[in-house]
Amino acid sequence: MKPYSDRRAALIAQMQAKGGGVAIIPTAPEVMRNRDADYPYRHDSYFYYLSGFTEPEAVIVLVAGAKNQTILFCREKNMEREIWDGFRYGPDVARTTFGFDAAYPIEALDTELPKLMANAPALFYALGSDNKLDTQVQGWLQSVRGQARAGVTPPNAAYDIHVLLDEMRLIKDANEIDIMQRSADIAAAAHRRAMRIARPGLREYHLEAEILHEFRNNGSQFPAYGSIVATGANACVLHYRASDAELKDGDLVLIDAGCELDSYASDITRTFPANGKFSGPQKELYEIVLASQDAAFAETRPGKRFMDGHDAAVKVLAQGMLDTGLLDRNKVGSLDDVIASRAYSQFYMHRTGHWLGMDVHDVGEYRDAAPNGADKPWRTLQPGMVLTVEPGIYVRPAEGVPEKYWNIGIRIEDDALVTASGSHILSAAAPKSVADIEALMKD
Repeated sequence: MKPYSDRRAALIAQMQAKGGGVAIIPTAPEVMRNRDADYPYRHDSYFYYLSGFTEPEAVIVLVAGAKNQTILFCREKNMEREIWDGFRYGPDVARTTFGFDAAYPIEALDTELPKLMANAPALFYALGSDNKLDTQVQGWLQSVRGQARAGVTPPNAAYDIHVLLDEMRLIKDANEIDIMQRSADIAAAAHRRAMRIARPGLREYHLEAEILHEFRNNGSQFPAYGSIVATGANACVLHYRASDAELKDGDLVLIDAGCELDSYASDITRTFPANGKFSGPQKELYEIVLASQDAAFAETRPGKRFMDGHDAAVKVLAQGMLDTGLLDRNKVGSLDDVIASRAYSQFYMHRTGHWLGMDVHDVGEYRDAAPNGADKPWRTLQPGMVLTVEPGIYVRPAEGVPEKYWNIGIRIEDDALVTASGSHILSAAAPKSVADIEALMKD
């Protein structure tokens, strides 16, 4: 089943390059919420990336050796449990449906893994990611070591399988990009819906409800993360969660919300006036943030470093802080001084972006390798990478800060795909210019 079988083959090739061995990749466990109620189940991203299989209690085992093998361990068919919990593939049907060479009941792990690990050159496993499985792996190793007098040897090397998979997941293929575009389109529609419905007197949770409705109504299985709907001073809290404050005339509303579609996330933030019209100070700061995002987009292209966009955004934001008087030139000095001292961090304290993919803060190193213990340079951008671009300004009341800007929190966040010639904004359907936002809210 493509593209999953192709990914398994690519991973086995990397294992062969390291001398071969056995890889173990489990899915996520079910988690009890309280009493007899579970949290909604969500499979492990690494596991799904290699399988497309969404049932709990499953493990992938890959063998890179004289004969390569792809093996799935999963739950057996159980008609009684299916009455309560829904359809199960069972090993036989799962093997053919998902393109594995073999499949066994999950209960067979303790029997089969020692056989597969015997005489394997290396073990590819993310130690510490699953305590229960860690214990099982130790038991399987002990079982193999117990056969030493028969000439059987355990793996003599260990590799973190996540390191190999992280590099694979960092570069998205055409199928992944298509899903991420659809995820961003759904999320953008949700932001438009929230802008249309917003008005003074509603509460933050009313807008959150509209967002969640749009997500689910368009096929998204989950929010990609806990949505942030923050009005007024709440927008200056980066990870605000309460979502019960009233929208007031003259306040801004910041919404950071993205959906998950077929295991891929979108991540969009928009800031708009509750009454549909930016005030002078709000518009002034908003235009600075928007210009800083444009500066970051210009640096989001192949050959640029991951932090180039952040540095470009900071330069625009810092200059804006000086121009508006958020930062007093007599105290903080020139633009270069502000950047060197990080005085801008009073109003902008986070990085301008992160990787995006199956996880909203997706996997992948942010720095390239460096020889001889030298400082690692920031990662060079390549086509197929997807990252967020999300500058902001957050003004809390403070001595020396012009009062007209107090409690204004602004963030503008988009999802950018690095292409051969530059970048493509997946989330462009969410309006963000002052004119477009005001026109949408007026209509």
